[in-house]
Amino acid sequence: MDTQLQGRHALVTGGGTGIGLAIAQMLAGRGAQVTITGRRADVLTEAAAATPGLHALAMDVADEASVVEGTAKAVAARGPVTICVANAGIAEGKSMAKMDLAFWRKMMAINLDGAYLTVRECLPGMLAEGWGRTLFVSSIAGIKGLKGAPAYTASKHGMIGLMRGLSEDYLGSDLTFNALCPGYTDTDIIARNTQSIAARAGIDTDQARNMMVKTNRHKRLITADEVAAVAALLVGPQSSSLNGQVYEIAGGQM
Repeated sequence: MDTQLQGRHALVTGGGTGIGLAIAQMLAGRGAQVTITGRRADVLTEAAAATPGLHALAMDVADEASVVEGTAKAVAARGPVTICVANAGIAEGKSMAKMDLAFWRKMMAINLDGAYLTVRECLPGMLAEGWGRTLFVSSIAGIKGLKGAPAYTASKHGMIGLMRGLSEDYLGSDLTFNALCPGYTDTDIIARNTQSIAARAGIDTDQARNMMVKTNRHKRLITADEVAAVAALLVGPQSSSLNGQVYEIAGGQM
């Protein structure tokens, strides 16, 4: 077993499925104890049971009290969080004309406020330990506009702005902050979006899926393990100079 992260406690929001789970499994495989959070306790419990080193914790990143209490429970059980992966999010498209304030606030509450709250609660442990790695799982929508999804695009741009600000605040310490920007990745979100796009555009699901595939520069879906491989680099032993950066994972330049 790889032990490069032995003794580290990682917290991964949205860690029960998809990219979050792939990153959590990678961290556990390198010796970390990993708290995986999400709103669906059954999904988290199943994921934790399948991989040694994963620990399930029900937590809603859009609820401040839930994040405060949940992070405190994780710290009490496994020590300070020194690897924070702000991954939880939703991906829903809606044009400005069809969007209301409730939709906007929901998108920001989960994608952006949730990242802020998670990092805020993990940061004291990193400062106390004098070492920390924070990863924001943004999106290609964090570096370019995504047609038909202005709220989602804004929330993912916001995550990158938060990351860049934090990287400047703690420059010179052994705390780093970086963002992962995957293209369309083969997860449950793709399956849901396929149905949504097909219904909105009046096309079949194969056509809808192909629209997303073609957006990736190499014309295939990204795998969650490919995203986790980049995350591994950013928490590894030679990662202290990788800070304040945006890592595109989209098969080519965006």
